[in-house]
Amino acid sequence: MTKREEYLSWDEYFMGIALMSAKRSKDPNTQVGACIVNADRRIMSVGYNGFPRGCSDDEFPWDREGDAVDTKYPYVCHAELNAILNAGGRDLRGCAVYVPLFPCNECAKAIIQSGIKEVVYLSDKYDGTPMNVASKRMLDAAGVKYTRLEPRTPSVLISFDPKDV
Repeated sequence: MTKREEYLSWDEYFMGIALMSAKRSKDPNTQVGACIVNADRRIMSVGYNGFPRGCSDDEFPWDREGDAVDTKYPYVCHAELNAILNAGGRDLRGCAVYVPLFPCNECAKAIIQSGIKEVVYLSDKYDGTPMNVASKRMLDAAGVKYTRLEPRTPSVLISFDPKDV
């Protein structure tokens, strides 16, 4: 008997963790997760986009348009920042962060400051926008590598049915 061939690569596995973390987001429009991994392939932290601890997701706005203070944008903490903060002060220097969506300029700052050295992403849907250009400019200047993941496996089905275990 030989080993199974249809297993996930490490990159697919960690991106899967980021995608699963995104399922915790209550944002009705955009769900993003992040998974920070060290050089030994150990998960250091995970996060997803949502309001800060103590800020009720029933009382703060989820709107995308209107007066700035009445939209989600001044309040939502992005997945990358949440993962960095959730690391609880652990040393993230040299780590990689896996994210479904290329980081915004604000998250790029936090990634750089935390010492993360690689961003692995699936989508760069905001490519060419001013904030995306700024993000890439800072990541390049700081020597942070960014790589688009080209998964071998297009999807993974996860079942919580005990019969499937």
